[in-house]
Amino acid sequence: MADQSSNPPIMSPKQPHPLHQIAETPTHRLLLKQWLKEEELILNRVSFKETQIDSVRNEITQLYIFFFLFHSISLLLLFNSSSKDAPSDACRRSWIPSLCSLLCSMGIIWAVRYKTDVEVHLEKLLRREKEDGKLLGKCVEELKKKGVEFDLLKEVDALRRAKSLRVEGKAVKKWSARDFVTLFFFTVSCLVLGLTRVILCG
Repeated sequence: MADQSSNPPIMSPKQPHPLHQIAETPTHRLLLKQWLKEEELILNRVSFKETQIDSVRNEITQLYIFFFLFHSISLLLLFNSSSKDAPSDACRRSWIPSLCSLLCSMGIIWAVRYKTDVEVHLEKLLRREKEDGKLLGKCVEELKKKGVEFDLLKEVDALRRAKSLRVEGKAVKKWSARDFVTLFFFTVSCLVLGLTRVILCG
């Protein structure tokens, strides 16, 4: 009968799961809680920014509708009034509706331009928040996977460096969609001024 003491051990001690290691280590546990809380805050900020962007886009759409409604109604009213008044009187007073139309058009164009600038700014902030969320998510996954082998100083420093070294690429200045929108509205405003003159003096 062979000596049992000479047999190698069949079962080797099982290494604890990384999450159990984190639970037993105060520093790692605290860091994981902090990162999970920060992840939740980032998700809330992303959701809020998306709501803001939707709201701004709705306001821009309303400005588009108001622009065309205003000019359509104005031209109809001018056409009706010109048929009742003497042509010379209507033509002499044509500068009044022309000035009102111009001022209103410039006001709406400025408002659209301002709102599109706000939209672009919010989109940049949203992209930044999503990038922060991705970086933090990677660190959380690494911490959960490595457990106590996760180097706190090295990984936290790497996360801070990644955030601080993030540089937004500055594209060459080109015509954007909002520039074309501004040009389109300005062109329509000029056409409306011409139509006003034709209706009242034609």
